[in-house]
Amino acid sequence: MGTPTFGGIPEAALDFYEDLEADNSKTFWAAHKHVYDEAVRAPVAALAEALAEFGPAKIFRPHRDVRFSKDKTPYKTHQGVFVAVGPSAGWYVQVDAAGLMVAGGFYAATSEAVAQYRATVDDDVRGSELVRIVTDLERAGYERGGDRLKTSPRGIAPTHPRIDLLRHRTLTVSRQFGCPPWLSTPDCADHVAAAWREMAPLVEWCRQVL
Repeated sequence: MGTPTFGGIPEAALDFYEDLEADNSKTFWAAHKHVYDEAVRAPVAALAEALAEFGPAKIFRPHRDVRFSKDKTPYKTHQGVFVAVGPSAGWYVQVDAAGLMVAGGFYAATSEAVAQYRATVDDDVRGSELVRIVTDLERAGYERGGDRLKTSPRGIAPTHPRIDLLRHRTLTVSRQFGCPPWLSTPDCADHVAAAWREMAPLVEWCRQVL
């Protein structure tokens, strides 16, 4: 059997994660796995198929890796999908109790990649290009995020005109859609695709640099 046609993210998916946040246990999961499979996993897989123009998607597993974490709750309280264009760079969409969230950029990097990112931001042409991209996205309602230093990177003056971006070790933009009326309809895929296209300049910039 192939992936079913995408019909939207049902409200039952949000309800499932709200209940999982209240009882993140193997007992709850075993009793409600059919809800996850039907209301979360299947619609999200169909959404990934509907977004195939962006590339192959990775649907993250629901189990948390708790080996090195103080938090031993066994299950993630969200379902994520990632389409990569390079090492740790690409587009992301997530469903959780709050609804739908989209993001793009790069979420992890080696020390060598971070050095390359900062060297590119330091360049007046490519760095100014990134400033324009991020500014445009913020004006369009996206929120800038990522891991960043509180102080200036070593060897970079705190007066650098792009010091704010140079502090980043990862760089993303995101938008929380929540639970709009179109979430449970096929139009949801169009809204995610439109957001990903808006984020494409940042994703492409990251692909070229990292």
